Amino acid sequence: MKTFKKIFVGKGKQVEGLQIIKVTVNMNDLNNLCYNYNGDTYATFEIAKMKEADKFGREFTVYVSRKEDASEVPEKVEEPTKTSKPKKAKKNKIVPAELPF
Repeated sequence: MKTFKKIFVGKGKQVEGLQIIKVTVNMNDLNNLCYNYNGDTYATFEIAKMKEADKFGREFTVYVSRKEDASEVPEKVEEPTKTSKPKKAKKNKIVPAELPF
């Protein structure tokens, strides 16, 4: 199975009063993630808003997504134990015949 790994290469913040995000990218990191297409070199990256700003006020992160092979480990299925009790069904539940929406 393929998964995506995010490789962070920079951060940025919104320019005050404008709809512009100014980012700073570490070119050493980004150069290692470039690719060639029809003889030209490209870098494709994504900019995402962070949950909260860092200590420098940067609110956006810049990263490159790369596909990776994930080891296929089957999910562990927990078997019911003897001490677990089945849930009781609710009684006298009223269900309306028609909903107004």
